[in-house]
Amino acid sequence: MASPRKSVTVTDSDGDRVISLSSPDRVVWPVEDGPGITKAEYAEYVQLVADPFLAANGHRPVSLERFRDGITGAGFFSKNPPKGTPDFVDAVTVTYSSGRRHPQLVLDRTSAIVWAVQMNTVVFHPWASLAADTDRPVELRIDLDPQPGTGLAEAAAAAHALRAVLQEAGLVPFIKTSGSRGLHVFCPIVPEWEFLDVRHAVIAAGRELERRMPDAVTMNWWKEERGERIFIDFNQANRDRTMAGAYSPRARRGAPVSTPIHWEELDEVDPMRFTVRSIPARLDSVGDPWARMQDASGRIDTLLRWWERDAGDGLGELPFPPEFPKMPGEPPRVQPSRRADLH
Repeated sequence: MASPRKSVTVTDSDGDRVISLSSPDRVVWPVEDGPGITKAEYAEYVQLVADPFLAANGHRPVSLERFRDGITGAGFFSKNPPKGTPDFVDAVTVTYSSGRRHPQLVLDRTSAIVWAVQMNTVVFHPWASLAADTDRPVELRIDLDPQPGTGLAEAAAAAHALRAVLQEAGLVPFIKTSGSRGLHVFCPIVPEWEFLDVRHAVIAAGRELERRMPDAVTMNWWKEERGERIFIDFNQANRDRTMAGAYSPRARRGAPVSTPIHWEELDEVDPMRFTVRSIPARLDSVGDPWARMQDASGRIDTLLRWWERDAGDGLGELPFPPEFPKMPGEPPRVQPSRRADLH
């Protein structure tokens, strides 16, 4: 027999709202030692972290990664408002890489996050731009992705060096765990540039880091060329490409959370200790390391000068993701080993 629904009263800035949770006792995340994390417990979590969650992910287009039967079942992405979306959940029309335009969900109040939990959302994937201007990012984002043979220690060493590069470019870097094996470095920026410009700024920063750590990091898009190095995933800076948001759980056993940390914590951090059950207490004890992020918005002029300098030296555009249209100056989308076979 299905468990009864549970009414949850959520306090928003404009009053209380009651949200009915279906299957509140359904286990969303199995836990190795002890009872699993249920949908009702998850709804409590998002209310406890709502303020820092909305500061990092709210008021912008967001994609929801949903799992109807918990993380052990199949997942799917929801970008557009589904039928029956309540009027307290907003949307904004965005332009995708294909040129198609469509409404996309926007979460800007606690009740909207709880509604997303009711819709079986596990992972929240926010855009780098705000709903007020979806074409101009307010963040420069860099994903440090460990390749086979590397792990968190190598990613942390790369992150420290990347921080220095970005500071030299006049930016203020912030860092979070990915909720998996990698690290995410964000820099708040003033929204004056389109996604392509910000992508070029990320490539410029990545190339500078690669010059300083050639044996430890790589910008190679093709996996066969990366080796045992940390991949700087520049394509995460593209329009409609997203990472798990700050304070968003991931679809992994134990409910790990993508967690903002202080730089001083990086060398000792254990990302698997940041979970749906542990983050509220962490916020109570150390606060939100990203609390003042948007007060530090910088400019990417220096990185764009580095991009132009590198272009003048013959280092031009890099491959785009396969779902993107062919872009000006882009090299062939054929992996190097196959490229040789074609000649």
